Amino acid sequence: MEEKIRVAVATLGCKVNQYDSAAIAAALEKEGFITVPFNERADCYIVNTCTVTATTDYQSRQLIRRAARANPEAGVVVTGCYAHLRGDEVARLPGVRLVVSNRDKDAVASLVKELFADGREGARRAVSVPASGDGGRQETIFSPEITSLPGRTRAFLKIQDGCEAACAYCLVPLARGRSRSLPFAEVLGRIARLAEGGYREVVLTGIRLGAYGRDLDPPRRLADLLRAVEEGALVGRLRLSSIEPLELDKDLFALLREAEITCPHLHIPLQSGDDGVLRAMGRGYDASLYRRLAEETAALRPDMTLGTDVIVGLPGEDPFAFDVTLRLIEELPLAYLHVFPYSRRPGTRAAAMAGQVSPAEKKERARILRDLGREKWRRHLSRFLGRPLRVLPEAAKGDALRGRADNYLPVAVRGVGREAVNTFVTVRPYLLAGDELVGRPDRP
Repeated sequence: MEEKIRVAVATLGCKVNQYDSAAIAAALEKEGFITVPFNERADCYIVNTCTVTATTDYQSRQLIRRAARANPEAGVVVTGCYAHLRGDEVARLPGVRLVVSNRDKDAVASLVKELFADGREGARRAVSVPASGDGGRQETIFSPEITSLPGRTRAFLKIQDGCEAACAYCLVPLARGRSRSLPFAEVLGRIARLAEGGYREVVLTGIRLGAYGRDLDPPRRLADLLRAVEEGALVGRLRLSSIEPLELDKDLFALLREAEITCPHLHIPLQSGDDGVLRAMGRGYDASLYRRLAEETAALRPDMTLGTDVIVGLPGEDPFAFDVTLRLIEELPLAYLHVFPYSRRPGTRAAAMAGQVSPAEKKERARILRDLGREKWRRHLSRFLGRPLRVLPEAAKGDALRGRADNYLPVAVRGVGREAVNTFVTVRPYLLAGDELVGRPDRP
């Protein structure tokens, strides 16, 4: 009997893409394939690509070439946003046998099965099929239920996909299509089943998470979903991924203020602190609105952690505009920053804008903000020295268990055994070591 076919999956980009890859891997295993790490020799390599920046395009191509070198006789299958928008380009890369659009991600496992219908020789003869690049025609959300995820403490659950915003720098609406939501009852059922399966934390993800439920019949809101999880005590804790400023409302604030399960941790993208740059981006808000939202969010809970995204070097961002952004971020109650140099993306409005910023200047501005972000993060961590935190240890490393507090702070827990993994522990930190708190169980 022929040995089972080995498939390796690599992922670039956001948590939504990570969820998609996990769903693809689970479907492949159901079809009888063996999934292996991407650095091992495989008969088929699947690369789930990202196109948020030129760098991720490059990284996608590098992974494809790496797979082709690792086993020249293997079939390389490419999907994801870069493959969706640049299907013809991807199809010409060495070793690529098949290109699958985002719209057809649910068929990846069956398409791979077809490639190997005649054994390994059949996969080498397969013809690549370029993606359509038509994200707008996607009508349903690709979010298969995954009952087994890496690790046993935290599970990601994709409840929304797509985006209908028109940010000048972004290709995501073209690649992902309109906003689509997982049905309300289905989300609650999956959270409950993940908890029953041993997961203590569920992280809700989406391309535009705050738009969850608008397309459902009847329409729902993210706050409705969180309230139902709280009332049903469906899981130990629930965490939100990124949520846009204009999708924060009084009902969500009211829920977060009293929440026992939803974590005191929000990631709210800023992108720029200069009103002129925000208008050019098409973000739909100004710096004063963001300041008010950030301050209100930080005041909801004494243990709140607030993070943000910032893009530097959008065309037209002069030194004065960057200084305005820098000063605003210095003043805001932000705990951490994700900083991205602007990347020129063909097909976006920003690509044709005047005043392109030099790569060297973008790099320097990113360095300045990242340095500020590291300083803010250490200051935020220091605030919690001596204060009890509820921590979920995820793994043992060295002489401690490592995990995250409810408010996302990384904590090394000493004085407990491995039996405390995947169990909530109240910890009192006594030391800041690098970018991590160190503490012991807070016993009476």
